[in-house]
Order: sequence, then structure tokens, then C-alpha cells
Amino acid sequence: MIPVYRTSQHVCRTVTALIAILVLSVLSPVSLHAKKKKPVPAKTTKEELKVQVDTTKLVWPEPPNLPRIRYTNYFAGMKFENTTEDKKPKQSWMDRLAGGQTQDEKISSKKFPYQMLGPYGMAVDSKNRLYVADQKVGAVFVFNTETRDTELIRNGLEAHFAMINAIAVDDDDRVFISDGKLAKVLVFDPNHKIAGQINEGLVDPLGLAIDSERRLLYVVDTKQDVVFVYDADSLKQLRKIGKPGKNHTLTGPGEFSLPTNIALDKDGNVYVTDSLNFRVEIFDAEGNFVSQFGQHCDAIGCFERPKGIAVDSDGHIWVVDSNLALVEIFNRDGELLAYVGGPGRSLGRFNDPMGIAIDKNNRVFVSEQYPWGRVQQFRYITDAESATMKADREKAGVGKQQDAQKNKGQDQGNPKDTSRLSPPVPQAQ
Repeated sequence: MIPVYRTSQHVCRTVTALIAILVLSVLSPVSLHAKKKKPVPAKTTKEELKVQVDTTKLVWPEPPNLPRIRYTNYFAGMKFENTTEDKKPKQSWMDRLAGGQTQDEKISSKKFPYQMLGPYGMAVDSKNRLYVADQKVGAVFVFNTETRDTELIRNGLEAHFAMINAIAVDDDDRVFISDGKLAKVLVFDPNHKIAGQINEGLVDPLGLAIDSERRLLYVVDTKQDVVFVYDADSLKQLRKIGKPGKNHTLTGPGEFSLPTNIALDKDGNVYVTDSLNFRVEIFDAEGNFVSQFGQHCDAIGCFERPKGIAVDSDGHIWVVDSNLALVEIFNRDGELLAYVGGPGRSLGRFNDPMGIAIDKNNRVFVSEQYPWGRVQQFRYITDAESATMKADREKAGVGKQQDAQKNKGQDQGNPKDTSRLSPPVPQAQ
């Protein structure tokens, strides 16, 4: 038998050893380090992660010149919203974007938001809604430019499209959409219901323009090198501008070689981008040739691939050049007044720009197609607004101070008149 006193001593020694080990472990620096809690990084919200850009400073020309164009907004598609609806549909994102669902596969646009891939032609209606024809999605985006809420005119649902190009909206908010593959212009009522179509004489309709005062619809047929003129109400063909050429070789005044887009001014004059001739041709309201301007080179002030065209309220001509990634602004004599853009994806720059539209509020919209679609919005500052700004600046003495700093150490000269849309630009060689 084991004596009782020996057992008690053994237990006491064991307990004492355990207490010693516990104390050492608590006091050990290694233990202290191991038990020290790592600091938890503060959570960063999505808003904090966004790159903040002060768009109020995006103006053209740059200070100290008076600004004539301001960057204001951009559109890329519908709003993304979380949804608790069932996830039964298994379509890929490309299927959803393509807008090719059948009538039995109607999917809520709120559940599957559409994003732009290949926007081209644009127009604005009387409610300030922006219409954008997207060639790759196969749908027309209709943006409320104030709330950014979006409607759609989709292929396979509200309409049947093959290759939509341009859009025009008349003063009754009827919507005209050209489709190059279907060789027709589709007409929709203000509720976006099909109301008619035009196919007389058309082969490859692209650019569209509406003369609401004279009730005329202009349609550029690119393959035929012709601009057709239709009665906007009866949709009957009235006349044409230009003539079909063999292999797009015509270069004479009033002739076209692959014309693409068209615009009208407030007097009904017609402006056409004559792409393969690298020029803009101007006609009066009766279709008579007036003048032309443009030359082929890769410098600012020239054309490489002219596409969209628009005319602002002061009569300046805005031309989109896809290859140069620029929007160039000219007067009626073809003199370059200013330009916006340059290659890039940052705000105010372009990558494969295509279309342009200017509305009654002097908002300028430019569409881009690569590597994804978006529409950038600018604000044109009119000649009258610029004159007022100049007067205010001179009254406050700001202009004199800036001129003094700019001319310090140089010969003094007359201050530059920045009320005109004419910043210094590199000249074509």
C-alpha cells in the first residue's frame, strides 16, 4: 500500500507545478503577443472608394479663356437595383443585353438592367428625354436626363430590329429609327408603338434629320450615296440630294461618297458628313448645293473618319471624327473654332465616338462604342451667354488681373477677345 502522506505530498507538488506553469504562461511575452488582438481595419463604403472628380473644372477652352463648353454628365445604361424576385431565368448576360427575348420570355427590365454596348444615333424629345440607338444591344434606350430613369424599345418585344443606326424625333414626339439591315425607317408614336414605316427607295438608311417647320424627313442612304427627302406626315418620297455613284467614287459638289449623317440648322439648311470625301457638304432648305469644307489628314482641323454631325443654336457645326477621337467645331466657312476630346476613357475624352446630338437647351450628347458604350453630356455656352460672362469679368476686374499676370515680362498687347468660340488650336499641316 502507498502511504497516505506520500500521496498528499505528490499532489501538492503537482498542483504547485501547474500553478507555476500557468503564471509563467500568463507573464510570458510570447503569450502576451499571441493574445493581443489585431486591429480591425475600418470599413470603407462604396461611396468612399469612388474616385471623386470635380467636373466643374472640365471646361473648354481652358482658363484663363472664358469657357464655352462644360462637361455635365454621362449615361451608360439602366440603374442596377437589388431584387428579391426569383432567379428562375438562366439567360446569360449577353442574351439579356442583346434584347432577343421572345414574347413568352418577357423579363422585367428592373430585374435585368440593360447596359449600353454600341450606342450610335441620338435625339431628344419635348420632355427632354434622350433616345439612344444601341447597335449591339438591339434596343433604344430612353433616358430621363433629370432622374436617369430609363425605358427601352427592345428588339423582339416592342419592335423588330436588325441594325438600328440613327434616331430623329419630331415636335409631336414621334420617333423615327433607321435600320440598315431591314432597309427601312420605322416610325413610333409618342407611346413607342409602331405607327408606320418607310422603305421606298431605301437600301442602307443611316443618318436622319427632321425639319419640323417644313414637315420634312431627311434620310441618308450610305450605300446609294444619296439623301432622300420624305414628307414627314404622309411618309411619301419627295426628292433626293446627290446621285448614286459607281463604287463610291463621286467627288463633285453636291455629290457623295459614303455619306453617313445629317443635321439641320434653324433655317432649314442641310449639313451632311461625306465620309469618303472627308468633308461636310452644305445645302439650302430646297436641296440646292451651297458650299463644302474639309480635308483629309490626321491633324486637328482635318477629317479621317467623320461620323455624327450637329448644329448648335449659334450656327456652329459640330463634327465627330471617330479615328481622331475628337468633336471638332467649325463655322460655315469651315474654319476650326474649337475641339473637345482626344483619345482616352477619362471624362471629356473619347474612344471610338460615333454620334452627336444638340438639344434646344444647348446640351450636347456624344456617343462612344469602345470598349463599352457610354454617352457623355456637355453644355454649350452660347455667344450671348459668353458676352455676358465677359462683361461680368471685366466689371469685376478679373480679366485685367489675369491679363497683367499673363503678360508680365512680355510686350503688352490688346487683351484677347475670349467671347468668341475661338481658342488657340494647332493648325493642320
